[in-house]
Amino acid sequence: MTVPSDIAIAQAAKMEPIVDIAKKLGVSEDELDLYGKYKAKIHSSVLKKLKDKPDGKLILVTAITPTPAGEGKTTVSVGLSQGLAKIGKKVCVALREPSLGPSFGVKGGAAGGGYAQVVPMEDINLHFTGDLHAITTAHNLCAAMLDNHIQQGNELNIDPRRVVFRRAMDLNERALRKIIIGLGGRTEGVPREAGFDITVASEVMAILCLSMDLMDLKARLSRMVLAYTYEGKPVTAADIGAAGSMAVLLKDAINPNLVQTLGGVPAFIHGGPFANIAHGCNSVQATRLGLKLADYLVTEAGFGADLGAEKFLNIKCRMAGLKPAAVVVVATVRALKMHGGKKKTELTGEDLKALEAGMPNLQKHIENVQKFGLPVVVAINRFPLDTEAELKLVEKKCQEIGASFALAEVWAKGGDGGTELAQKVVEACEKPSNFKPIYDAKLSPKEKMNIIAREIYGADGVDFTPQAEKDLELIHDLGKDDLLICMAKTQYSLSDDATKVGRPEGFRITVREVRLSAGAGFLVAVTGAIMTMPGLPKKPAALSIDVDEDGKITGLF
Repeated sequence: MTVPSDIAIAQAAKMEPIVDIAKKLGVSEDELDLYGKYKAKIHSSVLKKLKDKPDGKLILVTAITPTPAGEGKTTVSVGLSQGLAKIGKKVCVALREPSLGPSFGVKGGAAGGGYAQVVPMEDINLHFTGDLHAITTAHNLCAAMLDNHIQQGNELNIDPRRVVFRRAMDLNERALRKIIIGLGGRTEGVPREAGFDITVASEVMAILCLSMDLMDLKARLSRMVLAYTYEGKPVTAADIGAAGSMAVLLKDAINPNLVQTLGGVPAFIHGGPFANIAHGCNSVQATRLGLKLADYLVTEAGFGADLGAEKFLNIKCRMAGLKPAAVVVVATVRALKMHGGKKKTELTGEDLKALEAGMPNLQKHIENVQKFGLPVVVAINRFPLDTEAELKLVEKKCQEIGASFALAEVWAKGGDGGTELAQKVVEACEKPSNFKPIYDAKLSPKEKMNIIAREIYGADGVDFTPQAEKDLELIHDLGKDDLLICMAKTQYSLSDDATKVGRPEGFRITVREVRLSAGAGFLVAVTGAIMTMPGLPKKPAALSIDVDEDGKITGLF
């Protein structure tokens, strides 16, 4: 029997008109900006209208440390929402927008899989409603205005050697990581070193996702530090007069996008910062709206609980005043066996020894969530070759450390394969929780980074390079020590070394630089070999993507 691909399943789906999906949430057609028949943006007036309505239950979905075997966190998030709907709950799901870089690079799309997808899948994975293009354009407008200011007399006395605001594009392009601009003579600009970050690592992306409304967005844009003067004073977007025009470009992008799952569950897809180089959560606007419109909101945070969940709980929840009711940690037997030392080509047979050796990785992620005072449900995303003995072993280990356990068969069965998980999550939401971030914002940046490294990663501590020490000294002089911490770290290990799988011990984290994101409200601590502009692999996914004369897309996964 041939198993249909994700894109084939999505293309065969019969979608409901988006106005009917909105009606399930009590949103009228007049409160939508339609992008065709199956996509819409919801007006900001809806959230204002509902400001006094009690919030529903907030459910965060995270995962173990990613492996090439795959975990399926987005698939489980979508399947859980469909499972909740199957058991009669009013639910919606809030996810991040996929970046074009990974879609054409290694990772592929990010709309779920099988019968637990958000649709229209091709639109979501490609240009969607243009949010990422708006963010890219707003970012680069600011960069252009900064260089134009330097060219046109430089009234602010900006030192071209101390421009820290790079340009952005939503593709993987290693050749643009470090460039020289302004070549060609006096009329072509002032020559200086520059570079590009991927759009999902842009501070503008982080700002859009953390802003409470349009005016908060504009205020945050104003605070972005772009460069320093010859005297060492910071130059902001407000100083060069860029914040207003940037906000104009983002005035529609800040409104959440509404689509649907294959099971007809309303889905907000909005904002897409990476969790390994940014804060990894969908927008505050979408999350707050979903909590007002439904009794249960399922949302995800990128990569493992050491990255996306840590930032969701320490950064997003603190800034937006959110309080999760429960957390789901997604794992697969296959991935746990890889953490136990097996290769991807060796995962087909039962191997309880390798599975048990890989369990400490899952255990660490469960412990991390529990440190925030939240109940945990482990969702095993079931694969056909998983044996009953393997599944029983995982369940036993989860019970030993106080986490609920459920199988998720949502790829193959959609919502019907998520009802067991849905019931366990509902039960977890009724348990008492004592949610609290794990560090006090008033601590020094070094103290906050050390708490994250020790408590979440299991490190012995943090080392700082001379450049990081210099960065922290400047941040202190600017009075920004109280900003939150956004760790930029490999997703493939709890450590900052991607080769250390499982639950490594006896390691230290090295912070090589610290970037000030004053508009977003955090400091980005860059660790290890992490890059803010990915490159393409030898054989990128783009080689397999095509379209026929009827406009049918193939190769997008």
